[in-house]
Amino acid sequence: MGQALHSKSCDLQVARNNEEHHTKDISSRRLVVRRGQPFTITLHIHPVVRGFFQILKKVTLVAQTGKQPSKTNKTKVKFPITSQGNPKWWSAAVEDRDFCSWTISVTTPADAIIGHYSLLLRASRRTEYLLGHFTLLFNPWEREDAVFLENEAQRREYLLNQNGLIYLGTSDCIQPQPWDFGQFEINVIDLSLNLLEVDKEVNQWSNPVHVTRVLGTLLNDRKKKSILTTPQTQDSWDMRFLYKRRGSLPILWHWLTGQGRQVPDGQGWVLAAVTCSVLRSLGIPARVITIFDSAQDTKGDLTVNEYYDEDGLQTGENQGSRICIFQVSTECWMARPDLPPGYGGWQIVDSSLQKEGRADVLVTCDLVPVRAIKEGALELSPVVPALFASLNASCAVWMKGRNGTVVRADASPKYVGNNISTKGVGGDRCEDITQNYKCHEGSPQKRELLEKVWKERAEAGKINGLSLSPETSGPLYMLLDSSSCLPLDGNFELAVKFFNYTSEERAVELVIGIQAMDYNGVTKAQLYKKKLSLTIQENEVRTISTSLSSSQFMQSPPENSILRLTAVATHTDPEISYFAQQDIAICKPQLTIEVPEMVSLHEPVTASIYVQNKLDSPMEDCVITAFGRGLIYRERCYRLGSVRPGNSLYCQIQFTPTHVGLQRLTVEVDCNMFQNLIGYKNINVVMPLSPA
Repeated sequence: MGQALHSKSCDLQVARNNEEHHTKDISSRRLVVRRGQPFTITLHIHPVVRGFFQILKKVTLVAQTGKQPSKTNKTKVKFPITSQGNPKWWSAAVEDRDFCSWTISVTTPADAIIGHYSLLLRASRRTEYLLGHFTLLFNPWEREDAVFLENEAQRREYLLNQNGLIYLGTSDCIQPQPWDFGQFEINVIDLSLNLLEVDKEVNQWSNPVHVTRVLGTLLNDRKKKSILTTPQTQDSWDMRFLYKRRGSLPILWHWLTGQGRQVPDGQGWVLAAVTCSVLRSLGIPARVITIFDSAQDTKGDLTVNEYYDEDGLQTGENQGSRICIFQVSTECWMARPDLPPGYGGWQIVDSSLQKEGRADVLVTCDLVPVRAIKEGALELSPVVPALFASLNASCAVWMKGRNGTVVRADASPKYVGNNISTKGVGGDRCEDITQNYKCHEGSPQKRELLEKVWKERAEAGKINGLSLSPETSGPLYMLLDSSSCLPLDGNFELAVKFFNYTSEERAVELVIGIQAMDYNGVTKAQLYKKKLSLTIQENEVRTISTSLSSSQFMQSPPENSILRLTAVATHTDPEISYFAQQDIAICKPQLTIEVPEMVSLHEPVTASIYVQNKLDSPMEDCVITAFGRGLIYRERCYRLGSVRPGNSLYCQIQFTPTHVGLQRLTVEVDCNMFQNLIGYKNINVVMPLSPA
């Protein structure tokens, strides 16, 4: 006669399971597994003398998640313990047994709901034993999972790598910004699942499309409860530390707990990094991409109209569409069974979708296949037209005279959607993925595609502006030429070239200007202006050169400072305005970090840090901050005083590595002349050699 089963304890075998499920870096104490892949537990029971198969028929396992688990919404499932199991559904199979224990392999389906689970043993209708808790994530290693990614190197980069790079600056001067995604910090998984609790459709948490749309809305939509907010008025000391954004975890934690400063408008790109961290933490492959010279707020029009005055300053007219110097977004990888075949793979998270009169949390975020943007598949999503235009629109420059007249300027073609960049797989190189998003500039394929999109929008009655309008052409040709960056410790040359290929001389009024710009293309202040009256002789090529000192722009430049150089030439007979511009980045001094590339675990390491002061003024109030997961506990700050011109800032720091693997040491230098001078070094931490 069979006996009742009485559970004494359950070993979740956390170390073994987390190793097999690629979650060992998340926790060594909590069971974190990926769906569609078995995990093993050991059930310790009171000794059973006989009747194993009879007892086996009477016991079941129960897995439940959510605040109100229910069989109806699939948040509570009951499944038997058998001798074989079922790989397509929740199942459990006995792998080994003796008188006091059963080793059980538990399998979850590849489309299971993600979240925090409780696992119970039901021995009878009235008797249940809590065996333990586990967290279930998406699984890019499982072919049946919607987020399956076949390439192992890509899985390690887009899911397991916590050391990221975000590319800022300009299309001609791309600047890497180190970022700590921190997706394996246990708090990030908890915070990510806490975010999801805003959504009441827990039964949809099995669908990565649904989950990403919810998170994309919460993290990026400024009209709802978003991390992003416009900063209030702050004193100069507070402003100095406004841009201390080094990783995702503090931002998530401060936002959800209501503590600390939120992300300011001037760093909207941070939200893409935070979104990437949250998606990776839940098992969805994700990466951060940067699009340089992106046309924004076009509403699908294929022309962006920019308005300038005779001094080269942007006017307040037509503030709708504009060209952002860089736009940072998040891509995620998943199948799209809800779309026609071929549109799975990389999806861009876009939160610009708006529907009036709806309170649905999902309506402001969509996932748009990258392939659909390249092909101009306007019917797939309401936001495809705007995304397509952001990469393929033409730019028309208009000049507003002092008498109020507005005329089209003669300007060189300005392309948008340039140098779409992301961190390369398995290293720190910058990978250009522009070919994923658009056809090559000037190619027959692009011309045909533009004509197709133009025709479709015209037939739908959605054409505004002067899309595909021809360029103007005057008797002169003007070109603006300078270096791609302004070094703070030197000078740079700016040249304006005129080409007069006519048989008549031409008199022009030339205005050269320099403005500080936000990354979103909005003018901040004019820093320099020079007016000249010139006569260009017939068949003459004339060059006007200007040498500028960095001291002219040392006005405590903000983070990611960008300058817009403009040249406006007005010719009265005939009345034509010529316009040229170039965006350049401000480059800070060189930061040198000397540290061994390979170090041993738990053995002290010394790093040397150098910054030479090539400026004309002393660097005062110098502060060095060093941080790095697995290398330094929290972060360390060193106040070093002043560094006179020609001297070097020098500091040595010691730390003891605590985690094996490739780690990143990041160093930041701040002073009165500049802030956020960042450098980084990758360090391979290995196990120490055993004594002979």
